[in-house]
Amino acid sequence: MHSNVNELFENLWQNYLEVTPSAKRVHQLLGSSQQADIINDHIALRTFNLEKIGLDKLAAHFKAVGYEECGEYHFEAKKLYAKHFEHPDRNQPKVFISELLLEQCSEQLQRIVTELVAQIPDEAVTADNFLYSGTHWSMDHATYEALLAESEYAAWMAAWGFRANHFTVSVNALENFESLEQVNQALKDGGFLLNTSGGEIKGSKEVLLEQSSTLADLITLQFSDGPATIPSCFYEFARRYEVAPGMLYSGFVAASADKIFESTNAR
Repeated sequence: MHSNVNELFENLWQNYLEVTPSAKRVHQLLGSSQQADIINDHIALRTFNLEKIGLDKLAAHFKAVGYEECGEYHFEAKKLYAKHFEHPDRNQPKVFISELLLEQCSEQLQRIVTELVAQIPDEAVTADNFLYSGTHWSMDHATYEALLAESEYAAWMAAWGFRANHFTVSVNALENFESLEQVNQALKDGGFLLNTSGGEIKGSKEVLLEQSSTLADLITLQFSDGPATIPSCFYEFARRYEVAPGMLYSGFVAASADKIFESTNAR
């Protein structure tokens, strides 16, 4: 496992850029002159609740570089469970990891996922690169469609595997924007499509967190039986409010996160 937190996030970022080409355009739109001006609020990762690759297995990689468990979240309609993690260095991004509760899904979905996960070598899960290692299996497009019919989350995970599902711009740290509304307007003016599920802005000052996101990039992926164009990853934007003077709220709002998940829905 990585011993250096910055190296881990740089590798996650480069891997994310490979399937999210729009991220660089977002930076050009919002950034001053350089990428360093964009502060990453948090990243999110997805997995299945099988012992081999469950949430805790992903979290171990972040704990190895100093992260600590902070909150847990339940998404009953989407059959998900999640936790978020923070680093003692408040300048490091927060981490949000979710897992699909397979026992609540159909037997068909459970069988497909179990067969995919069985193809992962045990040593891959503890390898340095596991969090950005992508898929460890091959799958045809019909299998993807079968998963998609039941769970967008399962289909995304089966197609893209282990990688950051999204990065998140800290709106608080932007020099040229005062509000999330202004950020959203700049994105729309720049030709980006926003996730409008639950409104363009999820959350409010009252719950201490406002979030918005682009719709995932559409990327052509090679399935075992040929190519198909499907949603990959997206970019999120978060504005946090103070819980005390000089101290921003650092948690997540389940009702808002529930809608953010839909940024990877097919369109």
